[in-house]
Amino acid sequence: MNSLVFPGQGSQFPGMGKEIYESRADIKEMMNSANDILGFNIIDIMFNGTVEQLIQTKVTQPAIFIYSIASAKVNENSRIEMVAGHSLGEFSALVGNGVLSFDSGLRLVYERALAMQDACEENPSSMAAIIGLEDSVVESVCNEISTEKNLVVPANYNCPGQIVISGHTSAVKHACELLKEKGAKRAIMLPVSGAFHSPLMSSAQKRLEDIILKTKFNTPSVPIYQNYTSKAVTHIDEIKENLIKQLTSPVNWTKTIRNMIQDNCDVFVETGPGKVLQGLIKKIDNTVEVTSLSN
Repeated sequence: MNSLVFPGQGSQFPGMGKEIYESRADIKEMMNSANDILGFNIIDIMFNGTVEQLIQTKVTQPAIFIYSIASAKVNENSRIEMVAGHSLGEFSALVGNGVLSFDSGLRLVYERALAMQDACEENPSSMAAIIGLEDSVVESVCNEISTEKNLVVPANYNCPGQIVISGHTSAVKHACELLKEKGAKRAIMLPVSGAFHSPLMSSAQKRLEDIILKTKFNTPSVPIYQNYTSKAVTHIDEIKENLIKQLTSPVNWTKTIRNMIQDNCDVFVETGPGKVLQGLIKKIDNTVEVTSLSN
C-alpha cells in the first residue's frame, strides 16, 4: 500500500518550490493565490528570500505547506491509501486526503504560525535533540526534573534513538546535561524560537481551537495517521480534536510509521521540501520503500 508523508518545520531552503511552480499552470495559479490569502508575497520570499527570512515562523510554516501541496499535486493521479504528516505536515496531509481545501489549510497554518510565535514570546523556551538513548531514559529524566515553572517534556519521538525535548530553556539545558551523563551520544540545542509540542503552547492551542472549530472539514478520501494518537483516523470530529491537541502534545512519529506499516503500508512517498522523513522512516524500519517527490 502507498502513502504520502509530509514534512514539518525545518525543511525549508532558499529557492524552494520554484521548479514545481514553473512546471504546471494550475500549480502556478494555486501558489500565486497564497499571496492574496496571506496578504504578503510569500512566493517571492520562497524563491528569492534569505535563510534569515525563511526561518521566521510566520514564513516557514506556510512556505513548507505551500511547497508540500504543490508537490502532492504532481502526484495526484497516483493511488494513495493513507497519509501522515510530521507536526506542521499534518495540515498538509489533511489537504492531501481532501479534508481541507488549499485555502482553508493555508489559513489554518498561518494562524497556527502566528499563535505559536506569540506563545514563544510569552516564555523563554527551547528544544533540544537527544541522540542515542532509549525513550524511557529521556522520559525518566524529564519527569524527574520538570516542574510547572521550569518544565521540560518529550516533544518529538522521531525514530529509535532520536527524541526531541521541549520546555523552559533552563530546564532543557539541565536535561541535556543529565542525559549526556546517562550516555546520550549527543544533546543538541535546536535553533527554534520556543517550546513546540509542550504545555507552553497552551495559549496557541486555544487560539487555534477556535479557528479549527469554525473551519469546514470534509470527509477524508483515505485515513490520516495523526501525531496525537499515531492511529488511523477518518471521523471529522476526531480529526479536529487530535489536530487541536497536537500543539501541546508529543509528535508520536515512530509509533505512527509502525502503525502504518502494520496496516500494510510498504511505500512511503515524502511530499514536500527535503528528505528528513525518508531518513527517519528508514531508521524505524529499513525494509520499506521510501522515496521523494521533491528536492
